[in-house]
Amino acid sequence: MGDPLSRILATTEAEQLATGFGFTEGPTWHPDGFYYFVDLPNNRLHRLIPGQAPETVRENTGEGNGTTFDLQGRLLMCEGGNRRVTRMTADSQVETVAERYEGRRLNRPNDVVCASDGSIYFTDPGLRVPFAARECPYSGVYRIATDGAMTLVADCEYPNGLAFSPDEKTLYVSNTRWGAYIHAIEIGADGLMVRRQMFADMSSVETDGVPDGMKVDVEGNVYCTGPGGTWVFAPDGTRLGIIRTPEIPANLLFGGPDRQTIFFTARTSVYALRSKIPGLPHPWTR
Repeated sequence: MGDPLSRILATTEAEQLATGFGFTEGPTWHPDGFYYFVDLPNNRLHRLIPGQAPETVRENTGEGNGTTFDLQGRLLMCEGGNRRVTRMTADSQVETVAERYEGRRLNRPNDVVCASDGSIYFTDPGLRVPFAARECPYSGVYRIATDGAMTLVADCEYPNGLAFSPDEKTLYVSNTRWGAYIHAIEIGADGLMVRRQMFADMSSVETDGVPDGMKVDVEGNVYCTGPGGTWVFAPDGTRLGIIRTPEIPANLLFGGPDRQTIFFTARTSVYALRSKIPGLPHPWTR
C-alpha cells in the first residue's frame, strides 16, 4: 500500500528557516507574505519573511503562545504568563480580549482559533498554575462571541491545541497530559458543545513530545504535533503517519500563497516542508 504520507507530502526533508530561539510556538501566516511566531521563554513575537532573517516585532509578550487573526486581520495571542488573551491593533497597540470568566482570573490561555462568524475559541489549562493562585476551577475550552460574551464550551483534563474541521461542525482539542489524545467536540448552531468523543489516541512509546498544536487541511486531515513528530490523521481518526523533523515541533501551520508550505515551530528552530494538499484558509482571507 505504500506510505500514506506520500500522498500528502511533496517533500520529506525539512528546511530550517531560522534557529537560535528558546522555544518556538504560535505560528500564523499573514497573507502579505510572512509568518508570525513566538519565542515563548524569551517573550518575543517574531516576523519571518521566507528567505530573510526574522525580526522582532514585539517584546514582553507575557509568555505569548498560540496566535491567530480575527476577521479584521488583527493578531490574537494567548499570553500564558499574563493569564489573558490579547489583540494587537494595526498600530501595534495591545488590547485585552479576555482575562476573566465569571469574575475569576483565567489560568493560562494556551491556543486560539477564529471561527468564520468571528467568534473566538481558546484553551485555558489550569494544571500549570499553582493551586493557591488558581481562580477558575476549569481546564476550559472557551468561546468569545462577537459581542464579547464568554462561554465555557467544555471542561477537559489539559486542553491545548485546537482546530476546526472544514465545515466548522467539529472542534478538535488536543489533551496534553493525564492522557494523550484528541477530543472531537461537536459544535451546535449556537457555537457551543452538543457532545464530544475521542477522535484519536496519541499515546506512544516515544517519550519526546506531547499532543499540542493542530491544523486541518482542505480534505479534513488533522495534523497534531506529538510524540516523535507531527501525527497526521484522516477525517475518521485513522492515523496516516508521523512527519519527522530534526526537532520535535510544538505547533505548525499551512502557509505560503498556496497554503501548501507546512511551517513547524520546533524547539530552537523553525522548519518548512511542502505539502500536496493545501491547509484550510483562515476565515479572514476567504
